[in-house]
Amino acid sequence: MTQTHDQPGLYLYDIDHHAQDLVIQNRNKKNVLNESHKMRMAVAYGLERFWGEHLRLQGENTEENKNKGKYWKAVWDALEEILQPTEINLPNQNIKSQKANKEESQKIQEMAKAIWELPLEHQRIALMVLTQLCDSLVWWTQRYKKKGDD
Repeated sequence: MTQTHDQPGLYLYDIDHHAQDLVIQNRNKKNVLNESHKMRMAVAYGLERFWGEHLRLQGENTEENKNKGKYWKAVWDALEEILQPTEINLPNQNIKSQKANKEESQKIQEMAKAIWELPLEHQRIALMVLTQLCDSLVWWTQRYKKKGDD
């Protein structure tokens, strides 16, 4: 059952629904769902650090780590989508950190700056929503994770 959105705002059901979808989409990728717990812990370090984690993982050589990086990015994309009705414009450039060059480094720096320049109230709301999203990811991970995928 989908809630109607008569006015802009946050709906817990939408957050939980996004989390469930993300977990189901990544259920068959080896060790990816383990990232849900790491995401929940990473929220405490701030939005820019949470966003940057996908770059580190996608820059790794293994397919497993690349999939983990895609999962982190998908969670950030979901956060952006969840926040849209609130008129909080979460920065979300598509940046790949596979080559070390000035252009990529500048894009990363611009993205971090855009996150830091969000109004403090928007940062706090985004962190609260990200916390709830990650809590839901952990909950769905515990329900849908396949045995032996530790």
